Amino acid sequence: MDTAQCCKRVIGISLGSSVRDAKAVLRLGGIEIFLERRGTDGSLSKTRKLLEQWDGKADAIGLGGTDLYVYAGGRRYTFWQTARLAANVKHTPVLDGSGLKNTLERRLIKKFAENGTIPIRGSRVLLTCGVDRFGMAEALQAAGAKITFGDLVFGLNINKPLYSLKALSTWAALLVPVITKLPVGWFYPIGSAQEKRKLRHPEYFLENDIIAGDFHFIKKFMPDELPGKIIITNTVTAGDREMLRQAGVKILVTTTPCLEGRSFGTNIMEAVLVASKGADQALTAAEYIELLDYYKIDPSVEWL
Repeated sequence: MDTAQCCKRVIGISLGSSVRDAKAVLRLGGIEIFLERRGTDGSLSKTRKLLEQWDGKADAIGLGGTDLYVYAGGRRYTFWQTARLAANVKHTPVLDGSGLKNTLERRLIKKFAENGTIPIRGSRVLLTCGVDRFGMAEALQAAGAKITFGDLVFGLNINKPLYSLKALSTWAALLVPVITKLPVGWFYPIGSAQEKRKLRHPEYFLENDIIAGDFHFIKKFMPDELPGKIIITNTVTAGDREMLRQAGVKILVTTTPCLEGRSFGTNIMEAVLVASKGADQALTAAEYIELLDYYKIDPSVEWL
């Protein structure tokens, strides 16, 4: 394994709330990686400024609270506003987590289906946003889950759940090219909106066994009680974990490991892997899998 042996610095810059800021130290083999997450409370100008400030100073940058890319139906779509934020970063790779979602989460669901840690086959799964986690969506379908996709319900407030990858891909082909040109805050909670709850169609949460996807979608729209449910997500703080416990959630799975009381987003973990490799750009799916295996990076499975 060709990795640079030394101290590395990874900075996560997020359009999300600064209330969720955190620091941690991660040791991967002989590499010590200092992690820091900084939220900008939805400020585009502050996000851009921080990105440019850390260019050339951090070994890798995770960009959170938004996506740079989403994948659907074999195509990759770029969010115009997000791409502009990172346009002036020339020396440090900027990772949004999409590459890791497409590998780590896909493999995670396959492992659960094979070893039975989490019952996947035959389970009813609400995936709050399939285009954000298309790898997970494909793996869930392959494993025999019965999926409800909430992309239109929770992203656009249109009460039209989707029930197949074909339907998801069809709607994505129609809407994603338009959505990716709109401000991120129109369809995804950023800044202080991440800390505000707004009940939306609780029936889809309650009628499914497993709730999966971006935690900010889950937290914002979920009912106060989710008795016996399994949550598969990440970016969960100690406070979030307690909220889920009080809601009656049975099992919490974070696709990225728990570090010092919280799981960091896939954007930061993707940046960690890129930094550990000493790379100047995103890695291939095969490289991510190789590093995940080499460093034995596993999800956190917690009975609440």
